[in-house]
Amino acid sequence: MRTWIKICATTSVEDGLAAIAAGADALGFVFAPSKRQVTAEQARAIIRALPAGIERIGVFQDETVERIRETVEHAGLTAVQLHGDETPQMIAALSAPGPRAARIGIIKTIVVKDGFHEKLSRLAQDHEGIDSMLLDSGGGSGRTFDWQAVRPLLSAAGMRLIVAGGLTPANVSEAIRMFSPWGVDVVSGVEREPGRKDPEKLKAFVAAVRRTEQ
Repeated sequence: MRTWIKICATTSVEDGLAAIAAGADALGFVFAPSKRQVTAEQARAIIRALPAGIERIGVFQDETVERIRETVEHAGLTAVQLHGDETPQMIAALSAPGPRAARIGIIKTIVVKDGFHEKLSRLAQDHEGIDSMLLDSGGGSGRTFDWQAVRPLLSAAGMRLIVAGGLTPANVSEAIRMFSPWGVDVVSGVEREPGRKDPEKLKAFVAAVRRTEQ
């Protein structure tokens, strides 16, 4: 199975083009508070310079439906990644087609920390409107979560799995072998400094993923 690859926290046209050249399937743009945060206008300018066909995913945390939809339309996003305490009603409102746009994809993030079991159980019971679940150790921290402890808990999740959190060219193959995820997501593991990508690390990360598929 081909693993979907998302390079998150894109802050420049140069970094976006480098990620695409390396073989990324999707680019992430962080609108939540972060040292890698961009505005809707900055994301729009970057996205307009990118080739067609690349997925563009906005990362939000505890934002309103209205604000998310405005950002999606203005920047030209194809999906959103939610890191907050969104209600099922909010998910339903976001997943419904808008008046001027088709339905947007929804990725729901669960950070592996206190309360993880409860959030995972709740999501497994009610994930209507959610396309994928992303497991993370905490935005851009560079740390992995306890893979061995989490793996047995995922069988009942019932949705596509994306693994993130501390992934690097050196460990992404192990993560894929352990979780068999639909996709992987990386930030700090392909950076030269926060907010700046390293082209060689990008190539090494994608190459490591593709070698694992062989």
